[in-house]
Amino acid sequence: MKFSLSVLLVLFTAAAIAQPTLVEKFQKIGTAQQAQQFVDANPDIKPAILRLTYGKDTSLIDKRLLKQKQGDIFSVGYVTYKVVESKESIAYRASYIFLDGSSLSPSQIDSMKKLIVSKATAGANWEQLSDQYTMDGNTTKGDTDWFFGELMFPKEVQDAVAAHQKGEIFFVDVAERNWHYIIKKTYDDKVQKDIVVLRANGR
Repeated sequence: MKFSLSVLLVLFTAAAIAQPTLVEKFQKIGTAQQAQQFVDANPDIKPAILRLTYGKDTSLIDKRLLKQKQGDIFSVGYVTYKVVESKESIAYRASYIFLDGSSLSPSQIDSMKKLIVSKATAGANWEQLSDQYTMDGNTTKGDTDWFFGELMFPKEVQDAVAAHQKGEIFFVDVAERNWHYIIKKTYDDKVQKDIVVLRANGR
């Protein structure tokens, strides 16, 4: 009897070891379709698919999930989550004045930068400053509208706007084109992020 119990215990332990964990199962899931198939096939562990949007879903766990990248897997207590899909974009908005380095000398560019910034910090209306000084024929009072991607503005401009806070005034030079910008960031970044999450009980 003892021998048979020992054999059964060994067999049971071996089966348990061979059984993949929930995390290992999640690692094999790469699409929303595969996630749905997993949900349909495993009702006993109460799986679910969550679709979350940044700024709309505000519970603590939703906020944590929205910080994750596609493919991330983590457990909270006895519940495991995987971010199956993630679509994210960030749009920026600012106002600018463009100075053409092919028409002005470097000293003239520097002088105009200092003059414009001093007027702006003294309270001058940016739209009027743009109309007065910009050299690109801009008819939007200097407003960039919401933009993202290098097709809309040079990479140097987007990177600089992303690195500054709303209300800050700064310079951006695109050296290879001899373009010079004086920029005021006018809005906080607009983040759009949607994720699809698979969750289930277990680890």
